[in-house]
Amino acid sequence: MNKRVWSMTAAALALAVAGCGAEADTPVMDEASTQPAAGAPTPAPADRQEVSGPARRILAFGDSLFAGYGIGVENSYPALLEDALRQRGINAVISNAAVSGETSGAGRQRLAFVLDGQENATDLVLLELGGNDMLRGLAPEETRANFDAMLGELTGRGIPVLLMGMRAPPNYGPEYQRAFDAIYAEMAEKYDVALVPFWLESIYRNPGLFQDDRIHPTREGIAALVGDTVDEVEAALPPVASEE
Repeated sequence: MNKRVWSMTAAALALAVAGCGAEADTPVMDEASTQPAAGAPTPAPADRQEVSGPARRILAFGDSLFAGYGIGVENSYPALLEDALRQRGINAVISNAAVSGETSGAGRQRLAFVLDGQENATDLVLLELGGNDMLRGLAPEETRANFDAMLGELTGRGIPVLLMGMRAPPNYGPEYQRAFDAIYAEMAEKYDVALVPFWLESIYRNPGLFQDDRIHPTREGIAALVGDTVDEVEAALPPVASEE
């Protein structure tokens, strides 16, 4: 890849991994049209596949990359992931608690509230944050402290976690890149939680899978992400408790 193409890709990635922050120079949208209330179950499509067996309740906690920004919540990662799991015979029910523009600090502040608001016990949390920290220039040490608090909260409640890792692009500089990229693996090891090292890996080099803003994936991009990560999500689900 030549230097010009790589610089464009890196710049797009810097935004793409960050989601949509209020301080970013990105299109403004009516978020109410693309995401449900935080922690609400993702609306089921009319042709949702019916699956028997115990419900496996998953909480998707993240930013605009989970919220369905620009494509609608019905096409968001949590919605298409739920469909993919159900096609595998897993009675998945995913609540979308994503908020566009969310930083790890904001997520830290609202996590306990969202967990307390769930009507049923949560089997798994997908934790996808950190990109907006990068976009806003927050120190990696601050991001690490916020993940430390969130993972402490989740593991303290005995809730399994799949950490959706992010990666800083080279144009952020090697020192920042090393510090930021290390956060996810360090936190996953510290709290013994499952990790997808870089969950945009399968699409970030393909601009055709991003919307015109070069920030948010298209529906096809989301579908590719689901296909690339559904195995990890399934593996992170705890075994169904046996009935005695």
